[in-house]
Amino acid sequence: MKVITCNLNGIRAAERKGFFLWMQQQSPDFVCVQETKAQMGSLSDGGYYPAGYTNNFANALKKGYSGVGIYSKRKPDYIVDKMGLLFADEEGRYLEAVFGKLHIISIYFPSGSSGEVRQNLKYDLMDFYYKHHLMKIKNSGHSYIICGDVNIVHKEIDIKNWRANQKSSGCLPVEREWLDKVCLDLYDAFRVKNKGANEYSWWSNRGNAWQNNVGWRIDYQLVTADLAQSITAATIYKEQRFSDHAPCIIEYDCGLAEYTE
Repeated sequence: MKVITCNLNGIRAAERKGFFLWMQQQSPDFVCVQETKAQMGSLSDGGYYPAGYTNNFANALKKGYSGVGIYSKRKPDYIVDKMGLLFADEEGRYLEAVFGKLHIISIYFPSGSSGEVRQNLKYDLMDFYYKHHLMKIKNSGHSYIICGDVNIVHKEIDIKNWRANQKSSGCLPVEREWLDKVCLDLYDAFRVKNKGANEYSWWSNRGNAWQNNVGWRIDYQLVTADLAQSITAATIYKEQRFSDHAPCIIEYDCGLAEYTE
């Protein structure tokens, strides 16, 4: 089972840069995307809807903003397109596809880099998601893959300029402590298999960050213990550039049938 997550920074721009052609070449079972920046119901071009995949989206009320989606080879049993936190639901930040006992989630956390208001909303989402979702996941007996742009680095290895960013949103101690708490019950799928340094998933558009690999790893697949034990490969794809983020690819030694029979 192959799962890809990627912040597209605009689905139209990503499509023009070849994301969906690459996606079909990869032939993943699931693809979770964030920041579509589109009202997907108004996009009729087939390029956004690859053959062989069902697609579901949660759109922001505001046009050209936020939005998440899930592509899957199999039609979900059902979809949850709201997490229960008003601002996050209005901004299209959560989508869950359920396949028997397997739950695939695409989530997009706010960036707090624009100021205190957005940082506080980010804290609200962190707190709400932990209390109202992650605690249920812990006791559910089901398997979860939570894909998304969390907008937080976890460890020093996950960011190029660690010391310089200790007061920057996304690298604040309180944010990283939250991820510590999350990872008591869930596993960072990438780090289960890939312990390498200089493995980043986002680069600023300033100062030749991409060319110099001055990046942050802020895109995750957070998984339950059963799935963590089945991970066979973890990579960040950087041979082509579709966005200011790179696709994160995790392969699991299990099949969907195990969860739906």
